Amino acid sequence: MTIKLICLDADDTLWHNMRHFNATEEALVAMLQPFADDHVTRERLITCETRNLKLYGYGAKGFTLSMIETAVELAGDHLSKSLIADILAAGRTLLAHPVELFDDVYETLETLSDLGRLVLVTKGDLLHQESKLAASGLGDLFSGIEIVSDKKPETFTRIFAQYGVAAQEAVMAGDSLRSDINPALEAGAWAAYIPQEGAWAHEMGHVPEGHTHFRLLDRLGDLPEWVRSIA
Repeated sequence: MTIKLICLDADDTLWHNMRHFNATEEALVAMLQPFADDHVTRERLITCETRNLKLYGYGAKGFTLSMIETAVELAGDHLSKSLIADILAAGRTLLAHPVELFDDVYETLETLSDLGRLVLVTKGDLLHQESKLAASGLGDLFSGIEIVSDKKPETFTRIFAQYGVAAQEAVMAGDSLRSDINPALEAGAWAAYIPQEGAWAHEMGHVPEGHTHFRLLDRLGDLPEWVRSIA
């Protein structure tokens, strides 16, 4: 079997992402301490995020709206203009955070590009994802960029057809079992799971142990060797 297409997630696969969301969440928790215990704020925020995904999608803008909604629910009539302004400022900081690549990412992508065409498959706000990719300096290494609203088996089936490969000729690598690994496997592709600390609970999923097309990797730098081993 020859791998012809290598699909890669962006956030927390190529560069740090959740550390910035987690820091923003901690800022919100501190802001709402006069109104709720820390664990209550975190639980309410997760509930708001999950409920709002179908309305706002993934990304920092939807997260900011969910933070405001959380504040409305917990502060009630005591919600002030200054508190809303502080939450919006935290959201703007999140949108403007620097792009911090993981170690040896550029070199790893150069190696992978010799093994197959690289396609970035990421979800989230279009403008924010495009700006992060531009800031990363990695764009020229990819044959295609796919910014999608969600990642489902049919998403990967469409992408494989778009790039003219069979599912078994494609690999997806990412940090999310829910979005990167399990839907790619369901679509018939190979999938490399590269977990990161501080992952969002929403992105958890079952580990497909024993699946012949699945591999757990310690880091992205281990991906080229596994792709070679498939062939």
